[in-house]
Amino acid sequence: MTELARFWPPFGLTLTTPRLVLRPIRDEEIPAAAQAALTGIHEPGRSPFSNPWAEAPAEELGRNMAQWYWRCRGNMSPQEWTLLLGIWLDGEFIGCQDIEAKDFATLKTVSTGSWLKQGAQGRGLGKEMRAAVALYAFDWLGAEVAESEAALWNQQSLGVSRSLGYELNGVARAVWGGRRQETQKVRLTPATFNRPDWTLQVQGHEPTAKYLEIQS
Repeated sequence: MTELARFWPPFGLTLTTPRLVLRPIRDEEIPAAAQAALTGIHEPGRSPFSNPWAEAPAEELGRNMAQWYWRCRGNMSPQEWTLLLGIWLDGEFIGCQDIEAKDFATLKTVSTGSWLKQGAQGRGLGKEMRAAVALYAFDWLGAEVAESEAALWNQQSLGVSRSLGYELNGVARAVWGGRRQETQKVRLTPATFNRPDWTLQVQGHEPTAKYLEIQS
């Protein structure tokens, strides 16, 4: 266990897939996260996010990302939490996969969101990192449902969901970045999950689960 993980146990959590390493982003890694985002995540004017954060001016983007990471850490509690997991490929930071929950002890439900820099897209990495957090949620945290959503036009994200076994769970209207957006909600359970043919390697789970008062 690292020194920081003694005080904030999620810093000791690491998920490893055949190609990727997922773990909480430390302060010294925020510049790499900002640089990855600045290389581009989506085509201009077509944000796939409910908050178009990646369209912020370059001089603001890194600051906004740092504040978001700090806010998620500071507000984490057993009642409501967000784990922001950085994604590393061959030692390079390429994106982020988050997993969050509210009233998890009662609802046993998590939701996920993610981003990958454009240079890492189209190689199946988005599916691999989503599979990783689904495996962690079901097999380690004891979740019974994993939810996500995407804009109806975002067939790349919805394609990942379909390939992993998510079922359509209704269309909703929402305001994203000041504009009306039609969104497709999707829902995954252990019974519908198309499990990958590899095993997720997990380190640092027990202190993290204890910190979040999760009994799987």
